[in-house]
Amino acid sequence: MTTHAPLAHRPVKLAIVGGGAAGMFAAAVAAERHIPCLILERKARLGSKVLMTANGRCNFAKDISPDEFLRDLGERSCAEFVAEAVRECPPRQIVRGFQSLGVRTKRMTDGRFFPADEKAATIVHAFGDLLRDGEVPIISNCAVTAVKPLKNGFLVATKNFTLWAENVLVATGGVSYPKTGSVGDGQRFAQALGHKLVPYRPGLIGLETRDPKVARLAGRRFEDGATKVLDASGKTIFEYRGEIDCESFGLSGAAVYNAQRFIEHYERERVTGDGNRATGIAVEASFGGMTMRLDKINPRPLKEAIVTLGGVDTREIDPHTMQSKLVPGLYFAGEVLDIDGPTGGYNLTLAFATARKAVASIAKKEKTP
Repeated sequence: MTTHAPLAHRPVKLAIVGGGAAGMFAAAVAAERHIPCLILERKARLGSKVLMTANGRCNFAKDISPDEFLRDLGERSCAEFVAEAVRECPPRQIVRGFQSLGVRTKRMTDGRFFPADEKAATIVHAFGDLLRDGEVPIISNCAVTAVKPLKNGFLVATKNFTLWAENVLVATGGVSYPKTGSVGDGQRFAQALGHKLVPYRPGLIGLETRDPKVARLAGRRFEDGATKVLDASGKTIFEYRGEIDCESFGLSGAAVYNAQRFIEHYERERVTGDGNRATGIAVEASFGGMTMRLDKINPRPLKEAIVTLGGVDTREIDPHTMQSKLVPGLYFAGEVLDIDGPTGGYNLTLAFATARKAVASIAKKEKTP
């Protein structure tokens, strides 16, 4: 009778929780650096939210320098936190990376990059091919229920099984568009492990108005629109030129989205001691030969937002590694963190750059004696 030695039990080097933009990019970098990893994704396929970006066209980067990118973020604490990651993985490098994978790209006059066929599926398929060639295991339809530290790694629990991982990268996204799988799992894991969460707010979302002029124009798009944000004294504190769409609920489009995001950050920085926000903010929107003023700023619901503002507090994450300062071996990337940018490819670039930073840090740690 032949006897067999027992199978060795060993952890996977890296478990990536979430198969969106950050998770796919992280797995691709791990495969390139020969770091054994796997992806656990709660939905049936990878990249559900990526497939929705830019109305399914996927504006994945912009033709600007790292310094211009960081300046455009506007929010200082976010720019400082992601600066190193963005400089190591700048937007133009991301474009060249996709081109090297055979993705034909299209550059718009304002510098935004799309796949040439303007199909987000082209980007997701490029990741799929890369992960297939790198033999990265993908476990879909698999929601992670808990991440628990061990003496020598982590226990990653699901409904049907658990696995042992040396390192965990949480890349579960924000909480907007929950049907894509972004339901706050990663933030709950972080909170359970002692991390603070910055309260959620909608970012890059339309503004509601009852103005009958907008209702009459519902369905119309104005490419040459513009918005201004005015403070209580009437001073212009932000302006942006871009498209404005008239909707049944009010106004949307890039010019409106970026104005709304600016207001959220502006008010957050000016919360008073009693918890009240700054007052007197107004938006002037110019389109179709007319200018209208919105004195009451009512954004659409968070579940409809392009990006979630808030999330895991970056003060508890090392910007040089994307590793938790509280739990060694636990990393975060993308929208699960309290980081965000304007519309125009910024948020995908943030996801890619922070994911690369996390995996590069793990690779460096593996080489350290």
